[in-house]
Amino acid sequence: MIILLILVLLISITFHEYAHGWMAYKLGDPTPAASGRLTLNPLAHIDPFGTIILPILLLVISKGALSFGYAKPVPINPYHFKNPRKDIMWVGIAGPLANFLIAFILSLMLKMGIPAFFEDVIIWGIIINLILGIFNLIPIPPLDGSKIIASFLPYRLSCGYLRLQTYGFIFIILLINLGFFNLFIIPAIKVIFSLWGIGGYCPF
Repeated sequence: MIILLILVLLISITFHEYAHGWMAYKLGDPTPAASGRLTLNPLAHIDPFGTIILPILLLVISKGALSFGYAKPVPINPYHFKNPRKDIMWVGIAGPLANFLIAFILSLMLKMGIPAFFEDVIIWGIIINLILGIFNLIPIPPLDGSKIIASFLPYRLSCGYLRLQTYGFIFIILLINLGFFNLFIIPAIKVIFSLWGIGGYCPF
């Protein structure tokens, strides 16, 4: 089961990063394609620590209750965009939207009725994608939410705000230690499960 969950996480992260690259490419930036990242091949997106070691550690520490990970960021060059500030926002939001779309498709599969073994995998696939989508919308650099917020800020303030990514990982770890998952993400997942008509499947 743990191996299947890791595979689901790997696929979900791959689609997340591909969505960033696809959106940047559609907005005029050839960098993702030139760097070999405009692909659904997971090997192109794997970060040894963030994609493999961290998810396994979290699964072991939480006894299978929680996992999270990340891939190598897709390189983009905003100078290729016609409207860099606006286009960066669309590139930023594309990743989380891809995860929400995957989660929604899986929820439809769940309602169609599937074997019990695959049911568990589908449920956790929905949860993993919702976690990726929600968590990445947090406005802490370098998470995707910061790109969205930065697009609405004055230029100088935006630059200063995005420079906080140097300390972003510290803020993220602090949030997790303060119970952010239990206080915000898990309640949000419960609400989404209910809105999608699969509330009875939510394990929380």
